Amino acid sequence: MNKVILMGRLTRDPEVRYSQGDNPMAIARYTLAVDRRFRRGSDGDQTADFIGCVAFGKSGEFAEKYFRQGLKVIVTGRIQTGSYTNKDGQKVYTTDVVVEDQEFAESKAVSDANAGGFRAAAPTPAPAPASDAGDGFMNIPDGIDEELPFN
Repeated sequence: MNKVILMGRLTRDPEVRYSQGDNPMAIARYTLAVDRRFRRGSDGDQTADFIGCVAFGKSGEFAEKYFRQGLKVIVTGRIQTGSYTNKDGQKVYTTDVVVEDQEFAESKAVSDANAGGFRAAAPTPAPAPASDAGDGFMNIPDGIDEELPFN
């Protein structure tokens, strides 16, 4: 079985190219900085591994549209190795994670805060505190229907 699960931050914006042919396909390459579980050295410096990832098709288009440097993501996929001969005639070996699934690992607000971003938004008034109706269920205040995650 060849299965990889990673959580880390993008080291830079994804590099996206499109294949040639009748149906061009997006190929997104990005690198994740994945913290190691244990700290190294006497000063306790956190170390990270930098792991190359490749996303094809719709996953590549998603990465192009939504992924930016510093964003924390979770990636599942498989390890793929390969090799090629560079222009100097030397054989170069590669190891990449071929992305099968990718998703955000933190909310947009947390991501913006970590990136130092600022979004001006109108403050949302807090709903009035709910009281117990006596039947063990909490009353839902009027006017917050659009904030509920279900209907």
